[in-house]
Amino acid sequence: MPKYEVILTHNIVGLGGESDQVKVAAGYARNYLFPQGLAIPVTAANKRRLEVLRQRRGEREAHELNTMTELAKGISKLVCVLTVKTGEDGKMFGAVTSGMIADQLKTQFDISLDKKKIHLEHPIRALGEHEIELRLHQDVTSKLQLRVESSTPLPAPAAPSPAEARREEHPRTEKRGRRPETQTDKAGGGAAGAAERRPRAPRPEKGGRPDRALSTDKAPRAEKPAKSEKAA
Repeated sequence: MPKYEVILTHNIVGLGGESDQVKVAAGYARNYLFPQGLAIPVTAANKRRLEVLRQRRGEREAHELNTMTELAKGISKLVCVLTVKTGEDGKMFGAVTSGMIADQLKTQFDISLDKKKIHLEHPIRALGEHEIELRLHQDVTSKLQLRVESSTPLPAPAAPSPAEARREEHPRTEKRGRRPETQTDKAGGGAAGAAERRPRAPRPEKGGRPDRALSTDKAPRAEKPAKSEKAA
């Protein structure tokens, strides 16, 4: 397909800016660029217009830079809210795209922004706060705060039953139990162990003497002296 060299009179994304000389398909030049006034053929007469086109391009680029700089300052203070559909578990159906963000900027703040200037490092598939990078100009970038919310209300947590509520309000105190047995007690050591090992004194019998009742061993009886043999 033959190529045709033209001089651009307007900025065309992906092709060039004013005063740029580019080669395009002949049919594209004849059927679109020339009728729309976006380009002119490369001729000696048209080359004289290059200086005018370059001056106009410089003015346009300076205006775009100032406009994007002011937009970056204002957009960094905004919070764009995007509502999406989710399931009962809170998971999103699909992902948030740059086109959806551009539409919300236009709807909420009347800001017309090309979706190609909205840079997403990865698809947004979760609710919550997100920071989006905006490449507004070759020399201007900004950050947009995006909050993704669900259009489906999440189910409210179940209320506790009256019995559970009473237990939470009046927690049951622990019952006082026996003192935990220590290793010393198990081995029979310590004061408690000694007290358990000491035998108890027998209780005194009724009518008896206390001192005799308390005595556990009887004193040995004295042997009677042997009778002397009768004298013969």
